[in-house]
Amino acid sequence: MLFLALAAHPARSSAAQALPATWLARWAEPPAEDRPLQIPDGVEQMVPATAPPRPERKRARYFSDLKALGLGGVVCNVAFQDYMRSESSWENLIAGVRTCQKLGLVVWLYDEAGYPSGAAGGLVLEENPAYEAAELAFEPTRDDPFILRPAYEHTHATNNYYAARRYINLLDDRAVRSFIAHTHEAYWQRLKPYFGTTIQAMFTDEPSLIAVNLGQIPADARKKVPVVDPPDPAVAPRPAVPWAHDLPQRYRERYGEDLMPQRRGLFVGDAPADRKVRRQFWALIADLVAERYFGAVQAWCSRHRVASSGHTLWEEALLHHPALEGNGLQALARMDIPGLDVLSSDPEAVVHSGWMTAALPSSAAVLQGRRRLMTEVSDFGEKMGGRGPAGLPEMQATAAWQAAWGVTDFTLYYSITDRSPEQLRAYCDFVGRLNAILKPARPTPETLLYYPIYDLWAEYRPVAEPLRVESQSPRAQRIVSSFLRLGQALQRSQLPFALIDHEWLAAARVEPDGTLAIHDQRFATLLLPQDTELPPAAARTVERFREKGGRVLADQQGSTSLSGPFLIATLKPAHRLAPASERVALGLYIRDGRRIVVLVNVGREPYEGHLVAPGPAAWQVLDPASGAIRAAESDPPGRVRLSLAARQTLLLVQD
Repeated sequence: MLFLALAAHPARSSAAQALPATWLARWAEPPAEDRPLQIPDGVEQMVPATAPPRPERKRARYFSDLKALGLGGVVCNVAFQDYMRSESSWENLIAGVRTCQKLGLVVWLYDEAGYPSGAAGGLVLEENPAYEAAELAFEPTRDDPFILRPAYEHTHATNNYYAARRYINLLDDRAVRSFIAHTHEAYWQRLKPYFGTTIQAMFTDEPSLIAVNLGQIPADARKKVPVVDPPDPAVAPRPAVPWAHDLPQRYRERYGEDLMPQRRGLFVGDAPADRKVRRQFWALIADLVAERYFGAVQAWCSRHRVASSGHTLWEEALLHHPALEGNGLQALARMDIPGLDVLSSDPEAVVHSGWMTAALPSSAAVLQGRRRLMTEVSDFGEKMGGRGPAGLPEMQATAAWQAAWGVTDFTLYYSITDRSPEQLRAYCDFVGRLNAILKPARPTPETLLYYPIYDLWAEYRPVAEPLRVESQSPRAQRIVSSFLRLGQALQRSQLPFALIDHEWLAAARVEPDGTLAIHDQRFATLLLPQDTELPPAAARTVERFREKGGRVLADQQGSTSLSGPFLIATLKPAHRLAPASERVALGLYIRDGRRIVVLVNVGREPYEGHLVAPGPAAWQVLDPASGAIRAAESDPPGRVRLSLAARQTLLLVQD
């Protein structure tokens, strides 16, 4: 126990006494709600109700073992076999949830048989085949170039790691109501007494609009994927956009125009009219999917005392956001606990592309004034590549860089059998200690990076082949490249930031002190990717912000502009590393008036240097891996000495 260790080391005891007792209590023994939740191998695998002998004893032992390993609970669901129809499976799940309640474990419910979420294991389309995802495909060599067909062949529905099976239309409110009735309502009817107590959230997994070619998974993996609905080899890949039965009507109601004569502009053309119809179309799509799927699930969860959570598909691929959700930021903003999917436990990946995976849901939470953020984290990439399983230092650093971005709820797809009980317990204690300090704190990014979805709506051209940036217009390529480069530079420069789209920007308040205000967050700087064109309402906000002294930096010069050193020199962050390092991730928080700095060395080499911080304040150094607490060394005041081993995490808390 940490308290016993402190008693044996007076120097550490006096350092710890500088922190509030409530902080130290949770640090010493993190409660279940601060610890990771295990997704059992195969998701549905819990002790069968028919397991001889004495299934209740086996079940109690199973969950007791999870608790002993340091886990806080599970993400589970009724068994996939005979999904939603097997009484014995329901009895098993109910008994498992009851056991979790007795042990004080947290339960989240996973809302699908496999993934992507929405089909209820095929029950929705069994009820009505018309609820299947639809696409408007384009074949210019035909007299009538438009083909309305199911969105199945050449989509994520046929190219995922779970099963090739037909998928529902997220734009169809009837289909979504059916999904909720078959899934959420079924759980409610069976487990009502546990909702809002033991059962705390619903987890939705990679729902998308589906009508885009993402390419095929590797051939070896493809051979192992069950084929529920054989694809038709006669269906050729074509450029396509998502469609719904009432889409033309909704378009006419919103814009006072007939979409049908303008359909060609969705696929080809650079005239103002073409760009206008594309922008209007994708803006409507974004609103419909946010309201009809993500919003409908959120509303149901709110009525039933649980949080809506989960993650979207390909968060890291900006170009894909129009095709997959219309507006990825808007979709995630309709979750109570927005999330991300981290398929690799290589922590160094964050300084390259991992930031985008975290930035999108983190920003959705910040913009909505919410605190909690979830992750589904695993070493899937390492194991698929023959480099796994991941080691404990890599797992801890991967958890910590996500915590620097605001993640509070860790759902684990790590296999329990891949590591020793001691390693798993150490990992769970590590996550629990991070949450003990950070979960009640508020992230404080001061920089905004403009999320250029408005521009991509006008630029995006569907293609038949797997979607790549190279298939798009030069302007789209410049926008995507600039956006990704800016985010990477901010990450590598230890400058915490949030994304903001044109709608949030238009609604932001310009404060007299020259900051942009959203809820209780204040932002001093806005970065604009190259070639972005703000709509009038957002442009007016930016102009007022600039007039009040706010910093607006526009990337106009390509790959050499707004680099990491330039950002540091221009933005002059109050907290920075000396010397600079691209391999240290940093997060900033405020809790009870105290500044908290999260520092994670994601690299393979140690870091020696200082954290330059404002003022002469003293700091405490907390090590979430060991539980140790000590006073920081400052030489001179305002320069906190840092020594970070490879993959190490430290929390600095201001006295």
